Amino acid sequence: MEQINLEAQVRKTTGNGPARLLRREGRVPAVLYGPKTEPILLSIDFKEFEQIAKKSSIGSVLLKLQIKNGQTTSRSAMVKEFQTHPVTGQFLHVDFYEVDLARKINAMIPVTVKGHSQGVEDGGILQIVRREIEVFCLPTAIPEAIEVDISALDIGGSIHIHEIALPADVELPEDIDFTVLTILAPKVEEEVVAEEELAEGEEAEEEGAEEAAEGEEAPAEEESKGD
Repeated sequence: MEQINLEAQVRKTTGNGPARLLRREGRVPAVLYGPKTEPILLSIDFKEFEQIAKKSSIGSVLLKLQIKNGQTTSRSAMVKEFQTHPVTGQFLHVDFYEVDLARKINAMIPVTVKGHSQGVEDGGILQIVRREIEVFCLPTAIPEAIEVDISALDIGGSIHIHEIALPADVELPEDIDFTVLTILAPKVEEEVVAEEELAEGEEAEEEGAEEAAEGEEAPAEEESKGD
């Protein structure tokens, strides 16, 4: 995987006030840390980081931070965690984790689907059980996505992780097996519709019975008045 350059500036201040000031200036407070790295307070350009986030899964992007503090130094890093505004979605803070390019790491890779399934064409519903898969590989070998071919799937068919061909230098962190996606039968949806129609029919019958009962009570009341 190619490293993406991202400029960062060392910041000296902390707290909510300075953080809000940075955001008004179009920058995002950030921090860089790692197993052999003392935490470094940073700020990054909001628009530049947003463009990187839009291109691919932000958790699997390998970055080359160009840190400016009088002079420029480069650090290889990945996004460990980020915070966003609950309404606007604007980035509020980003945690970068420095990585050693010679050591394997765990990364979450998005699942993409290719091909046309006969099961879907026959009315089945594609259900992606795992939209991301954890892999273990060198930072430079992180795949952009794990592609799953559904061309051979009929209704009721599924694909497990062991059936997907991973690159030679990419492995699963543990010897486990799980379903990645499946084609559900359409009868599941039809049963829900049938149950809803049955419930509506029962409600209509109850309303009709109540109206009939009210109609029978009315003459009886009139007869009692006549007596």
